[in-house]
Amino acid sequence: MNNQSATMNTKDNPLGYKKESTLLVGFAIPCIISMLVTALYNIVDQIFIGQGIGMLGNAATNIAFPLSTTCTAISLLLGIGSATNFSLYLGAGEKNESEKYAGNGIVLMALFGIFLFLVTTIFLTPMLKFFGATNDVLPYAKAYTRITAFGFPFLIANTGMSKLILADGSPRYSMISMLAGAIVNTILDPLFIFVFNMGMTGAALATITGQIISFSISLRYMFHFKTIKLSRESFIVSAAHCKKIFILGASACFNQIAMTVVQIVMNNTLSHYGAQSIYGGDIPLACAGIITKVNMIFMSFVIGISQGTQPVIGFNYGAKKYARVGKTYLLALGAASALSLIAFACFQIFPRQIISIFGNGSDLYFKFSERYFRIYMFLTIVNGIQPVTSNFFNSIGKSQLGVFMSLTRQIIFLLPLIIIFPIFMGIDGVMYAGPIADAAAAIVCGYFTIRELKELKKLENDITKC
Repeated sequence: MNNQSATMNTKDNPLGYKKESTLLVGFAIPCIISMLVTALYNIVDQIFIGQGIGMLGNAATNIAFPLSTTCTAISLLLGIGSATNFSLYLGAGEKNESEKYAGNGIVLMALFGIFLFLVTTIFLTPMLKFFGATNDVLPYAKAYTRITAFGFPFLIANTGMSKLILADGSPRYSMISMLAGAIVNTILDPLFIFVFNMGMTGAALATITGQIISFSISLRYMFHFKTIKLSRESFIVSAAHCKKIFILGASACFNQIAMTVVQIVMNNTLSHYGAQSIYGGDIPLACAGIITKVNMIFMSFVIGISQGTQPVIGFNYGAKKYARVGKTYLLALGAASALSLIAFACFQIFPRQIISIFGNGSDLYFKFSERYFRIYMFLTIVNGIQPVTSNFFNSIGKSQLGVFMSLTRQIIFLLPLIIIFPIFMGIDGVMYAGPIADAAAAIVCGYFTIRELKELKKLENDITKC
């Protein structure tokens, strides 16, 4: 690809010349809504289950939550991996390659979704016990997960395809496809749980119905791309294309896998040390599950902002417009940090009010919830740095650094701390592990970011001199 063709392509595509803040708003808002929808599927279920079934129902959704994050991990691996390659080659003017990455990504989404459904269905009971289910919680978790597993292929394909739709320059369509399913789920949840008295089964049926509707809307777009046209050859799976999809999707995927691993370890830790405390095993499981999903609402905004930068950063990096790359990153970091400040205030001032949305409980239930919220989420104020930075490195093709950044908080710092601290501090050790991991991850990401921004400035200066 010669420089003249790349320059012409940059002039033709708004990603190469439109104001960075305008592009960020246009792409980030649909990404935020897309992430919020994923969070809302869990939040809405949690609210109605909490009101209609109670604490054991809330604990059951927490036990099933690692499977939800696994779906998200797979969809981001394939969706962001194919979309990032799509953007980089589109920015370089190589549309044929963009078509192949889109087609290969779609095929992989279908295969992975079906595989996860089969594994979950076959190993359901031992899997839920491994996730930390107690004897009281297990029946509720099985009733819920047995049905939601049918939706895994649709959820993975829809979330993955939404990243391709975004990279193609149609953020509004991506937003509509995700929003439609969330609305359907929200309507059907109370209908199935309260009117038809279907309990956990009703919540699960509402969830997969919404997912299938969203998938159908996204699938329609695959035949109406704006910048490319998929052909039969696009869907022929190539090892080389798959490898690059996995490499550039690994950062976002590992971040979700890290969340899944941490959630499983945390569930077992809370259950074990909770049983040795005044709270018992079920209260910490229920409370931690609620707080995790409330935090997902905040993180949906942050991750949505970071993903909204991907088409802008990827295209301009491919087109060698390094100043635009750096400015887009800094705008995203500023927006994520402002949201982190708002979330910090809410978590510290209104923990009891937030928990009350998900149903009533004993005095011990609310006591544990308030302490967990205030301590574990104490450094929420810096939690915007890691996801924005991780996605930044991934978007410019530096996947190894992106993967490393995505693992800092969850695996490198938080996981060892939630294992070690409770040995000496009991269940309080889990709470104090959170802010320490947040601080350490922010420091590491800050160091590598400053170094990379200096390199981008140098590259821009070299181009200006030429």
